[in-house]
Amino acid sequence: MSRYTEIKEYLCHFLEDEVKKTGLNKVVIGLSGGLDSAVVAVLAQAVFGDDLLCVKMPSHYSSQSSLDDADELCNDFHLNAITATIEPMLRAYETMHPELDDLRKGNFSSRMRMATLFDLSAQYGALVLGTSNKSELMLGYGTLYGDLASAINPIGDLYKSEVFEFAEYLGVSKSIISKQPSADLWDGQSDEADLGYTYAQLDKAMKLYVEERLSRDEIVAQGIDGKMLDMIIFRIFRNHFKRKMPVIAKLTTRTLNHDFNYPRDITL
Repeated sequence: MSRYTEIKEYLCHFLEDEVKKTGLNKVVIGLSGGLDSAVVAVLAQAVFGDDLLCVKMPSHYSSQSSLDDADELCNDFHLNAITATIEPMLRAYETMHPELDDLRKGNFSSRMRMATLFDLSAQYGALVLGTSNKSELMLGYGTLYGDLASAINPIGDLYKSEVFEFAEYLGVSKSIISKQPSADLWDGQSDEADLGYTYAQLDKAMKLYVEERLSRDEIVAQGIDGKMLDMIIFRIFRNHFKRKMPVIAKLTTRTLNHDFNYPRDITL
């Protein structure tokens, strides 16, 4: 059995078990036409079938190729999909705040998409699935309460370079796998341009630092660029707050997230 055969089998069981624990049997996902959401959609389709709802949420910054790729994925894997554009909300906010820079536009767009997904989750009684990979989570490359928000995330322990390989195993179309990673948050936006390095470069260094727990000097001695490594280490610690639930000031003997941490599947 290949590695990705085992990963698919495990993640399908993970999704089925975690959703069942909540008492629900439906899931909803934002489908961008990008790699990560494609992989999660294919996994969810294998588990939930028609109880999966994919939501395309374009804005006036979305590229036609992304929309086409999302449609192709839906056709290839027979995904139930709807379109819920965020363009009117984003245009209204841009009119109210003409000083918006690209970062603020991107954050607002991401949060409007997640607000849409959670509203649809309430409408259909479905859980929102996350699509952030480990590279993004470690680097804090995502929007708090935007694309980082979800009820369950099946790919959060896969580095981006592994998601590429997994997508090939799952049969995701070449047009999605081969294109430059982008969330289409503003004109010409590119993930790797934002980060300054390719995911292959970043992941190689992060695996040494995070998984093998090597020191900075040990990693540099293996030929990793020191400037890039310093950026990675800075971002990992600087963005730790994005990976935690809100910190609650402790005033009682049983405080949530301090000493009241029952697992989600506890029964009374």
